[in-house]
Amino acid sequence: MTEDAAGRETDKRRALTRRQLGRRTLALGGALAIAPFPAGPAAAGPASAHPTLRPGSPERAGLLPAHLRQLVTDAQAFLAPSPRHPWYAGAVLLAGRGGTVALHQPIGMAVRYRAYDEKTDTGVEFPAEQQIPMAEDTVFDLASVSKLFTSILAVQQIERGALELEGKVAAYLPDFGGAGKQDITVRQLLTHTSGFRAWIPLYEAPTYEEKLQLIWEEAPLDRPGSTYLYSDLNLISLQLVLEKITGRTLDTLLHEEVTAPLGLRRTRYNPPASWRPKIAATEDARKPWSGLDRGLVWGEVHDENAFSLGGVAGHAGVFSSAWDLAVLGRTLLNGGVHGRARILRPESVELMFTDFNTALPGDEHGLGFELYQHWYMGAMATPRTAGHTGFTGTSLVLDPTTDSFLVVLGNSVHPVRSWRSGSAPRVAAADHLARAVPVRPAHGRTAWFSGMASATTATLTLPALDTSSGDARLRCALWWDTEPRSDTLALEASADAGATWQPVPFTTTRRGEEPRQHPAGSVTGFSGRVWHRLTADLPAARGLTLRWRYATDRVYVGRGAYVDRLRVATAHGVLFDESRPADAVRIEGRGWTPSAD
Repeated sequence: MTEDAAGRETDKRRALTRRQLGRRTLALGGALAIAPFPAGPAAAGPASAHPTLRPGSPERAGLLPAHLRQLVTDAQAFLAPSPRHPWYAGAVLLAGRGGTVALHQPIGMAVRYRAYDEKTDTGVEFPAEQQIPMAEDTVFDLASVSKLFTSILAVQQIERGALELEGKVAAYLPDFGGAGKQDITVRQLLTHTSGFRAWIPLYEAPTYEEKLQLIWEEAPLDRPGSTYLYSDLNLISLQLVLEKITGRTLDTLLHEEVTAPLGLRRTRYNPPASWRPKIAATEDARKPWSGLDRGLVWGEVHDENAFSLGGVAGHAGVFSSAWDLAVLGRTLLNGGVHGRARILRPESVELMFTDFNTALPGDEHGLGFELYQHWYMGAMATPRTAGHTGFTGTSLVLDPTTDSFLVVLGNSVHPVRSWRSGSAPRVAAADHLARAVPVRPAHGRTAWFSGMASATTATLTLPALDTSSGDARLRCALWWDTEPRSDTLALEASADAGATWQPVPFTTTRRGEEPRQHPAGSVTGFSGRVWHRLTADLPAARGLTLRWRYATDRVYVGRGAYVDRLRVATAHGVLFDESRPADAVRIEGRGWTPSAD
């Protein structure tokens, strides 16, 4: 079962990307021909070059405690009807930065319902003494987050020369090449550009050989490479490739190449029966909402196709805990190493975090990882932010820009999948973690902050100034990160006491880069999460009022905008200077607040 289409709101927005490899990023002769990228403008808390994960305080992680507390408070709200039913029966929340886990909090119940009553649309609860609360080490069916493990195993084989990124799948699996699939490449499987439809009911085929035959006979819906369509069949096919070239089953590969080296003792396919009391239950799986009649699924994989494949599948089937997932995330943020164990080279991790879908704006995708998806990454989303979700209510988000990581593991199909839709808890948690990463003022102790509210217009207005000399210029420091195109920050001027407003073109300069012109007087999207110097020539007027206007849509937001050290001057003197107390108190902030972070 894939992440449902309603929850996978794929915003078709044009975004900045880091892909500079182009079509030259090949596995030439089986060896990667790539160059590493710089880590970006990270501003992480105290950490070594390759930090290992440890529990600690928000302060040690360089995070603001109040926002982590609010993260938990908001997550608990989704245990209640939201709006009609709980989004999950329970969850384990984990957030951190650098090598520090600053939040590791279980909420709600791991096992609450023994069945679902479709006639009354209610859950039939276990007796109170048989219900099991969430714990820090509760194990979850990761659903599609499993795809990340398969992708890591594939990139390992690319490193070793056994697999070519641009190699054709049919070169490894000759039977795969029928029905128009002869040109599908390994990269297209990893980036969901093969043309495969989302899924097919493999569980209806009675034998393993017949399931394979369904894949061999499946024709792409679209020309390979032309479109993005998220499909379980991509990672199932990649599983078959990996098992063919290594001679090992996928569960064996996972253990030998990832979980054992990293010490992930609570991560595996097909957990033993002894684990069941520590596993979060999933769905009362019955037709028509499920493909199979299985009753309460608890300790076995929820996904029907993975179940029919013996619990071991490239697209689903991995069980894990929040801590183990955080170790995996820390390993990737470290460039493939955790402690003494290295599972990937740094340049390979860069490939996983590099957008290969530049021709498909809004569908940014690395090798296995989704990139820059506000629909579940919230304000953590940047062009470098990588992650994945799972249908059962799971998600992992990694932001190399701030060296932060977020794990949200919920049992949101317990007792039935229809009780939840969308990704509101994931977005809320990501927004709070993003806000917990401080933005230090460019000068002094505070800067003006726009806030992060959705469906809001916030304004920061200077008093009317006499710019009639014609040479007045605004200077300030500017920091912005908004949902691309949907949310904007604009500089505007009025010469008629606010009756009408006109855009003011401006120039921004980031250290080490050439100045950028903004002729429309506005910015949107990602600016690197660093301060920029801004200059703007102002219109001539006897009474010119300037304002910053920050406008957001009703769905998702970025990290917001900051303005600092506003100053307007002419050749003859200073008209306004925020550093002067008398001038500062004349600024009117509606929705903007002074923030020291």
